[in-house]
This record gives sequence, C-alpha cells and structure tokens, in this order.
Amino acid sequence: MPVRFLTALLAALAFLPALPARAETPELPDRIAAAWRTDHLSVDARLAIPATELDRIRGAMRTAGLPVYVALVPRTPYLAKNRLDWPTLLHARIGEPGLYLVALVDDNYWSTTAELYRQGGLRGRDLTSVRADDKQRLDLLSDRPAPQVVRTIQHASTAYDGRALPAVPAADLEPERPHRGLSVTDKSDRAVYVGLGIGGFLGFVLTLVLGLRRRGRPKGSGASKPAIEPRNVQLKADGKIKQAERALARLDRRRKKTTRQLDQRDDAYRRLDAARTLRADQPEDVLASAGALVLARQAERIASGAALQPPCFFNPTHNPGTAKVEWSDDVEVPACEWCASVVRRGDTPSGLLVPAKSGLLGRDKPVPYWTLDPEDSPMVATGFGALSDDLVDRITGRKEDVR
Repeated sequence: MPVRFLTALLAALAFLPALPARAETPELPDRIAAAWRTDHLSVDARLAIPATELDRIRGAMRTAGLPVYVALVPRTPYLAKNRLDWPTLLHARIGEPGLYLVALVDDNYWSTTAELYRQGGLRGRDLTSVRADDKQRLDLLSDRPAPQVVRTIQHASTAYDGRALPAVPAADLEPERPHRGLSVTDKSDRAVYVGLGIGGFLGFVLTLVLGLRRRGRPKGSGASKPAIEPRNVQLKADGKIKQAERALARLDRRRKKTTRQLDQRDDAYRRLDAARTLRADQPEDVLASAGALVLARQAERIASGAALQPPCFFNPTHNPGTAKVEWSDDVEVPACEWCASVVRRGDTPSGLLVPAKSGLLGRDKPVPYWTLDPEDSPMVATGFGALSDDLVDRITGRKEDVR
C-alpha cells in the first residue's frame, strides 16, 4: 500500500506546472556598483536632480586627478543607520583606488560620506584632516547636492596630490544674514533713553552690591568647587588626538586588513575627525575640548582593536563609564568607578563643572554641565555620547541630519 501511494504521488507531481524561480532584487550596494561600471556618477531613479547640478558634479570628477565614484540616493532608515559603512561596502565591490562618495538626501537636506582609497604604497594627507582644516565646509548650502559633493571631491584632490584647496564659490555658501541698522530717529531716541537708564541702573547696582556685602555668606555654607580649568582639558584632548593618530597609523600600515578591521578604521577615523573639528572650530570652549577628548580616546581604543566604551556621564574627563548607575528619574547612565560609588551612596557627583552666568549681576558660577540648555551644545544633549552614541553625527553633520 505505501508503495502504491508513493507511486501515485510522484505521478501527480510530474504533471504540476513548474513555477518560475523568483529573482531577488539586488541590494542597493550591488545596484550602485553595477551602475558605476558604466558611469561613475550613479543617480537613484527616485530622484529628480537638475542637469546643472549633475554637470557641476561631473566637471569636478573630471578634474579631480584621481578616480571618483559618486552615488546620489534618497535617505532611508537603513541608509541613515549605516551610512558611514557605505564607502567601504562599495569599494569592496569595485576594488579600485579612488574616492568613494555617497550623498544622501532627506526631504531637502543633502549630506555626504566619503572615503579615499589609495594604491598600495602611496601616502598622502588624510581626507579627514583636509576636511577638518576647511573652515568653509560648515557654511556650504545643503538644499542641493553639488555644493557638498564638489567640495568633498576637492578635499580628496588636496589629500591625494597636495594641490591647494580652492575657495568655495559664493553661490555655494549660505547667504550672510543682513544686519539692519538703526535710523537717525531711532538713534536719537535711543540716546535719550540710554542716558536716563544709565543713571538709574548705576544707583541700583550700587545699592545691590552694598547689600550683598552686608549680608556676607550664610552660616554653614562651604565654598563651592571651582569650574574645571579649560587649559587642562585642552592639553588632554590634544595629547589624546596624537595618540589616536598614532594608533590609526599603525592600523593603516597593516597590509591585509579584515573586514572587521576596515570597519574599525572607518569608525575610528570619523571619531578622530569629529575631535579635530571640535578643537579647530571651538578651541577655547571647555565643552568642545572635553568632547574632543572623549572622541579621540574612543578613536584610539577602536583603532587598537579594543571595544568602544562610553564616557562617564558625570565627568567625561574621568575614566570611561564602565559602570551603570541609576540617576534622575530611574535613568541609567554610564559612570566611572569613582562617580558610581558616589551615586551608590545616594549623592550626586560634582561632575564636570563649567562657568555659567547667574544672578542679577550675571556673574560666572560653576554649574554641572548637564544643567545647561541641551539645544546649545551637542555635548550636553548627548551627555558627551553617554546618553546616545550620535555625538559624531551631530558634530560632523547638521542637527537636522540626526533628528
């Protein structure tokens, strides 16, 4: 009986129509790589880019002095999450030296990510260091692709053969906001009111100062801790940046790198690039110096093959946050061992103290950095990367690019 059933089943299957195999749609990196084999400028079919923009990009590609591969694609959640890996993924498919550049558009905002691959044995400037030295890159228009893409190609040319970086055309820069001056009548009225106000204000200040001196310090109040010395943080950040550069140089000298090592190198370079940017753009700002210290320390660890560690939330200049503690409405934050022990005792660490204006006289008073407005600093908004690991994106891109 079983033999007859099996025979009948096989006979029935022989007469069933064969279903065609369903071909899977190639992944986006494969589609871009296939398009690059015929045209080094790949434009996603979903985008409508003006011909003038494409002509400018092609012109920059022709005069770059090295092979340039450019892809213009719309931003998706997957692309946004992995955008820093795209040059590596595409280079693995093409296998040729040159600049690999991916430009993403989100609504009407363009951003780029790029990597420069040289022939074996060739040396030159880092693409990230050229970008960090370019002050004009922060003023580029982002509502169309050409300004960002062309400038990145120019960065690569400078890094590749040492040519001078040209000035950005005025049409590619954000327009300066006009400052409206006062009319003659306004100035006359203002002079009258200023004269009246100065006398009243000086009298008020004198009375206030005398009253404060008379009050003195309340009994039992200890002296508040001073704000951190900016120079100390700056020196630490600069020293750690040099250590990260040496660690990356050692990694670059390896002839055969695994995919994991390539990913580590890219991640380390982007953190080092952000650290350099903070030191170059805000050299005197203590928050920027502390952020540079954190990012350079992470870049060094990653380039050395060590695991990424978040900073101590309370004081990012301390050791990394290897402990987790509950703080403020059951929020769990990473902390160094010293700060963690303070929290476990039921206290709040003094943390990174920075000067802030307070009181009627606007005097500088040391306050924990996390009490500042997060809208004013990506370091405060992310806890220097302790609350969310998107500090690099907030620094190297625009705020809209990470929201």
